[in-house]
Amino acid sequence: MGKKDNRKESGERQQSERKGTEGKLERNLYEETLVDLQAELVKLQEWVVARGERVIVVFEGRDAAGKGGVIKRITERVSPRIFRVVALPAPTEREKSQLYLQRYITNFPAGGEIVLFDRSWYNRAGVERVMSFCSETQYRQFLTSCPQFEKSLVDEGFRLIKYWFDISSEEQERRMRARITDPRKIWKLSPMDLTSRRHWYDYSRARDDMFAATDTTYAPWNVVRANDKRRARLNCISHLLNSIPYEKTPRKKVRLPKPDSAEAFDDMATLASRRFVPELF
Repeated sequence: MGKKDNRKESGERQQSERKGTEGKLERNLYEETLVDLQAELVKLQEWVVARGERVIVVFEGRDAAGKGGVIKRITERVSPRIFRVVALPAPTEREKSQLYLQRYITNFPAGGEIVLFDRSWYNRAGVERVMSFCSETQYRQFLTSCPQFEKSLVDEGFRLIKYWFDISSEEQERRMRARITDPRKIWKLSPMDLTSRRHWYDYSRARDDMFAATDTTYAPWNVVRANDKRRARLNCISHLLNSIPYEKTPRKKVRLPKPDSAEAFDDMATLASRRFVPELF
């Protein structure tokens, strides 16, 4: 049975097990399925390296929609040298004087790499438009040139996959309130996030205009329903795997060597006088 058949069977099993239930996906099913998908991501990684593929994955969406969460699950069991995450800060004054796409292009993958953009050049169609960080001329020029730019990437052999994470206004409010009260999450709540709540409908209009101009056959937008974080993660990773025709790469059998007995000495004794971390747990 092939990998796609396995994933189809897994998806049918998930649908069957959660049929007739409401609310969040059951944790055990989520974790079991995530393990299977992460194993497939390792196979994808080996295939990308073997073939010298160049893959770009764009993650966009509402603030607090869960983009970072799915990126974390994609990357936690693969090599950071192959799966690179790019989350650029606000542009410097020098970068503002450059070609708009320039700082994104410098982060594009070489052969054998997958780059995950945690927000991307689509900032111009979203936050820059809504917050008036760019002129109307710059915004219109972007909507016109972006499809041509992405077409050139695809024609050059890059694999470009774009995701939009969408949540309801009620769910965004709930998550933002949780960030206010949870000391582990407070860093996630920026002044820009708070402003985005006030501009909810402006962002909706910006999203719709962006889709109308840049949802193309060669670089389509894939919308992820993200009110349930667990389902969103599994659905997105599964879709990513199904979007790339990877195959299992032959691997040599691994044999673990034993330490050379001719070089043996009491290596633990040499540490006895060193400074150890206090064992509090």
